[in-house]
Amino acid sequence: MKATWYALKDRLPSRRTVTDADVHLAAAADWLARAQDATPDDGVAAWYDLEEQSWKASYPETTGYIIPTFYDYAACSGRPEFAERARRMAAWEVDIQLAEGGVRAGTIDGSTVAPTIFNTGQVLFGWARAWKETGDIRFRQALVRAADWLVAAQDADGAWRRFASPVARHALNSYNTRTAWGLACAGNTLDDDRYRDAARANVEWCVSRAHANAWLDDNCLNLNDRPLVHTIAYSIRGILEVGAILGADGFVQFATRMARAVAAAQRRDGALPGRLDGQWRPTVGWSCLTGNSQMAINWLRLVQLGGDAVFRDFALRANRFNMETQDVTNGNPGMCGGIKGSFPIDGGYMTCRYPNWAAKFFMDALMLERQS
Repeated sequence: MKATWYALKDRLPSRRTVTDADVHLAAAADWLARAQDATPDDGVAAWYDLEEQSWKASYPETTGYIIPTFYDYAACSGRPEFAERARRMAAWEVDIQLAEGGVRAGTIDGSTVAPTIFNTGQVLFGWARAWKETGDIRFRQALVRAADWLVAAQDADGAWRRFASPVARHALNSYNTRTAWGLACAGNTLDDDRYRDAARANVEWCVSRAHANAWLDDNCLNLNDRPLVHTIAYSIRGILEVGAILGADGFVQFATRMARAVAAAQRRDGALPGRLDGQWRPTVGWSCLTGNSQMAINWLRLVQLGGDAVFRDFALRANRFNMETQDVTNGNPGMCGGIKGSFPIDGGYMTCRYPNWAAKFFMDALMLERQS
């Protein structure tokens, strides 16, 4: 009943007024801190479930890329406790790293304990940053083991076809370019060309398969003919950042084409449709808030890299829409400051849930906007 009431409320024509982005940023940070405290370990709860009124177990994949977000927030907010939280997350990731070097799929309470490519790639970001921030050799060692495992699992053409996530319907995933970015980041952190070369190979493979309109096949967790903007944005960011790290202008230009195609689907209120088809057309009426934030980041990064300044306008509208959907006064600690999976909340992505990665990308987008 409560979830139904909130779904109806989301459909009302008026939403909250946005006055101060720092208030929204702090609310999301505090929500993520509560998500970490809600677990018996130092990982971050995967989501808060509105219908069950409960937190899910810790999620290794997303905890890994929340680590740099918390280090960034500690620096920009003057709240050093978030850097300590990030260090604890990184140490927990070391403790649960699998023997072969990979990171397990799913949440920590899952019955299947198996390494998976994408999840491992995302934790690279956390270990690389924690090593840089602390100098703790454990983080460097974990980073090397994970990066070596990813390189060994990669096929000769640059794709990853083994160790797919059990929650993904397809084994081949274009959005693994974000894993390639993790390897490129590890390559720079460790000054190791093996990792940078593996990143280049994956992005080259991915781009070589693109359609004439810059559309990528195999780019969703479940519905490849109408993928989530969330996974489309993952693939764009990976291609873009690998291009930036390697000085590969062709990758940056390809990511720009994709980002421009997504921008054409943005609504006047700043939201993006949750799914797009192979002609970059909307296929659903609800919005994936995570995807909105991710695309805001992609657009702002393009501006930082010397791209078209008009991308900043798309980013600001997306950020503002997400801020309008965030409740910073709710008395429920699982909802206050969190970011919904979908808007309305009963939409088709993470229905009636507040995923931790939605808050993470929301924070990243707002912090990047402050720099632009």
